Amino acid sequence: MTAGLTGRKEINEMNATERFLKYVTFDTRSQEDREAVPSTECQFAFAEELVKEMKEIGIADAGVDEHCYVYGTIPANTDRKVPVLGLVAHTDTAPLVSGKNVNPRIVKNYDGGRIILNEAENVSMGPEEYPQLSGYKGEDLIVTDGTTLLGADDKAGIAEIMAMAEYFLTHPEIPHGTIKIGFTPDEEVGRGADFFDVKKFGAEVAYTVDGGALGELEYENFNAASAKVYFKGLSIHPGSAKGKMKNASLMAMEFQSMLPPEETPSCTEGYEGFYHLNRMSGEVEDAFLDYLVRDHDREKFEAKKAFLVRAADYMNEKYGKGTVRLEIRDSYYNMKEKVAPHMYLIDLAREAMEELEITPRVVPIRGGTDGCRLSYITYQ
Repeated sequence: MTAGLTGRKEINEMNATERFLKYVTFDTRSQEDREAVPSTECQFAFAEELVKEMKEIGIADAGVDEHCYVYGTIPANTDRKVPVLGLVAHTDTAPLVSGKNVNPRIVKNYDGGRIILNEAENVSMGPEEYPQLSGYKGEDLIVTDGTTLLGADDKAGIAEIMAMAEYFLTHPEIPHGTIKIGFTPDEEVGRGADFFDVKKFGAEVAYTVDGGALGELEYENFNAASAKVYFKGLSIHPGSAKGKMKNASLMAMEFQSMLPPEETPSCTEGYEGFYHLNRMSGEVEDAFLDYLVRDHDREKFEAKKAFLVRAADYMNEKYGKGTVRLEIRDSYYNMKEKVAPHMYLIDLAREAMEELEITPRVVPIRGGTDGCRLSYITYQ
């Protein structure tokens, strides 16, 4: 399950900040459509750095396995019997934007206006496009130079977990049970739980620490699938093509036009699902559409996938068998189904926030985390 639970802002703030500024300099982009885990070798460099730091602060059993999963244990310092608690975050960043040569800087005491990220490239951001920025007036913000990802998803989560680990290990007067730490690769491409060793991890319950505003507490997410649609056309010289040419690119456009225009990311919020055209390519003979299919409601999710099947069947009936090939693969499911019988975990997180004078805000995740799939692996 996912929680936006963070520590007191005054504790280890610089420690977490310094770690984060270091972590984002590692290029850890994952890559779509690769069978290997991790999907990119560069993720190992960051994993090995984390193991080094974990050992330095006293996590003796820290290590990274052949699939780039990092595990470690903060031993209990109390005789009180409490569940073994796990904290999970992912090391990779999204593949669509560069994560190489990240140049972070701190904007001190943000004034609420536009932030010039890169004057030479005329790149800036402000509350006009990102209304949420208005809520951070007076805060210090970490930004990039506008040419790369920052990597806060999820290196901010890793920095928080590492700061927490160091604090507990240097303050043994604070009693706690056994705490397990797990860092995963390839979350951004839906593979983060593929080789996660639940038994080796050894936690009885766990929270994923992923992107979100201070106070967000999340335990329900999209059901998710990917849909790849391939179109096979027939190229004829345009001068003599009447009644003969089958333009794959035009057929792809026709397919897209059949989807509900209001069910796209830019038209939906909250619990509303969507079809997201993520990639496309096309020529006369071959075209390709790549969709993300999302919905919190399982029945609506299944209906969305069924609609794609009907659209493909219609196109094949219209243009001939084999014209359209549709591949749908489920990615993850709404973890609420697995969390609901164990709501005490959410209640505890809520109480912890309130004790820290953080106002909990329970919101649905319009995405997913490793916690989604791990919930199903653990409780299937």
